[in-house]
Amino acid sequence: MTSIRILVGSVYGGALLTARAIKEALEHEGHRVTVLENPELDDITSNNDPLLVCTSTTGQGELPANLLPFYLALREQLPQQPGRPFGIIVLGDSSYGDTFCGAGDLMEEALYETAARKAGNTLRIDALETMEPESEALPWVRSWLDEI
Repeated sequence: MTSIRILVGSVYGGALLTARAIKEALEHEGHRVTVLENPELDDITSNNDPLLVCTSTTGQGELPANLLPFYLALREQLPQQPGRPFGIIVLGDSSYGDTFCGAGDLMEEALYETAARKAGNTLRIDALETMEPESEALPWVRSWLDEI
């Protein structure tokens, strides 16, 4: 089975709860899942596990404070991850217009700059439509696994 690292960015806990639900479901299916609540570059440079970013969006399309140091280090150091598969699950509020789910866009761009390979489409979960993000995330992550 697959080993996966979930990089979590969470403000009020929604993205973290979603990541934990993914971990629980996938571990029951035989996968190894590591949830990184305060990820550091060493968490991705010491292995080749597929990466799943599960983040909320804060402010005007910004990353949560717990994911921001990782993002800044990734952009500064650009540790090359050629072909490493990654996926993005991003929670947001569509009433913010153009900045809706902007944190996912930031992480996608940063990972592309390391030569990582995006698998599947970004899952954008709108807080105005979905009260339980894991209900959308679990089916999506199973199809994402087929693409990595």
